[in-house]
Amino acid sequence: MDPIFLIFSLIAVVCAINVVVQRHPISSAISLVGVMGSLAILYILLGAEFIAAAQVIVYAGAVMVL
Repeated sequence: MDPIFLIFSLIAVVCAINVVVQRHPISSAISLVGVMGSLAILYILLGAEFIAAAQVIVYAGAVMVL
């Protein structure tokens, strides 16, 4: 398995746990952006560039607007 895939999947899991554990909503939102960014990298590694771009623009952008 690709080590980059393992690294970014670990980052996604850690940030997702951090979203749930954080008490401060701003810290939780920043962790959610980390999840969305690492998921976009995982989509790129899987060959789905359009979904990765949509992930960053729509979802991460919407979280930052919140």
